[in-house]
Amino acid sequence: MKRLLVDTGPLVAILDAGDASHARCTEFMTRERSRLVTTWPVVAEAMYLLGTLAGQIALLARIESGALEIADILDRVGRMTSLMTKYQDVPMDFADASQVAVAEREGVDTIFTLDDDFRVYRLGGRRAFHVVP
Repeated sequence: MKRLLVDTGPLVAILDAGDASHARCTEFMTRERSRLVTTWPVVAEAMYLLGTLAGQIALLARIESGALEIADILDRVGRMTSLMTKYQDVPMDFADASQVAVAEREGVDTIFTLDDDFRVYRLGGRRAFHVVP
């Protein structure tokens, strides 16, 4: 099954019916047939932005059930440092760096995000990501 990296914005939007992007992101997920993958820095951001215990528990339930896979990033710390330095003018935060580093390692070029910064990031001199939705 194809793997799709998912960023903070869609995670929050899917779990928070009051989010402005809720309908767009949930509709996208009804069509998407990929395995959702993210990183712990993205989860931490989402937990903060969800703000409610109910939303946070819902996110953890998706991880526990396997509906959301957490990619290991320990082998990518040096690369994340390099990326954050390279894209400091954008700026690239830790969560974004973790996503790009995992994408490089796993050959993923599509990300489910609401963040246009991913259109700037590059992999091997080419545009790094096809951003959806």
